Amino acid sequence: MKVVLFCGGYGMRMRNGDGDTIPKPLQMVGPRPLLWHIMKYYAHYGHTEFVLCLGYGAAAIKQFFLDYHEEESNDFVLRDGKVELLATDMSDWSITFVDTGVESPIGERLRRVREHLGDDEYFLANYSDVLTDAPLDTMIEKYHASGAVASMLVVPPQSSFHCVDVSEAGEIKEIVPVSRFPIWENGGYFVLSQAVFDHIPPGGDLVGDACMALAGRGELFGYRHEGFWKPADTFKERAELDLDYGRGIRPWAVWERSARASADVA
Repeated sequence: MKVVLFCGGYGMRMRNGDGDTIPKPLQMVGPRPLLWHIMKYYAHYGHTEFVLCLGYGAAAIKQFFLDYHEEESNDFVLRDGKVELLATDMSDWSITFVDTGVESPIGERLRRVREHLGDDEYFLANYSDVLTDAPLDTMIEKYHASGAVASMLVVPPQSSFHCVDVSEAGEIKEIVPVSRFPIWENGGYFVLSQAVFDHIPPGGDLVGDACMALAGRGELFGYRHEGFWKPADTFKERAELDLDYGRGIRPWAVWERSARASADVA
């Protein structure tokens, strides 16, 4: 399936000061930007046709791929001044770059790339600011079995805040961590059918318009995931992911687990 990645937002909460103009998808986690990790996740499951919905920072994102150096994250042999790669990241990737506007909401960005989905009935979509180890194959399988028009990954609340039950007189009855409530958050990973476009008006939103309408009709499926899921929506969150990467803690890198398993078998 094709993978639509929303890469056009300003990402203001990610910025490290006023002088930081790097778009959020290109903020670094280890030696590669956030966007690369997300694309690598999809490619691991065999989905290598990407459609990038560009807006803010479009030129920088295009240039990253035009200047891409495979040898930075792969073993290689240097022979007679030529590089011979022993592995590759993206030689089999197809990436379509589409300017979807700087101010466009998510739904409108999706509308503007519809023609690039061709006749494919189903496709994947992602906010491009969250890393997870959710089993994508299972997520897609459960979606198809549900018969729904659309599916979203849902995760437990991530907030560290506490909810307080307080009386009118100010007496506190109970304090409960948000994470203990039986509610789920939108995890930002979607499996969609072309029918979702019937519910996105011009200038509309994917969740606020389409998903809410489908939920009211019983046509939205939620895949519950309680494993690793972490957003990189702020500078602090991105820095935490980068620090963990340096420590060898990267559960989202499902492709590395497969490589280690293959090496163990060999």
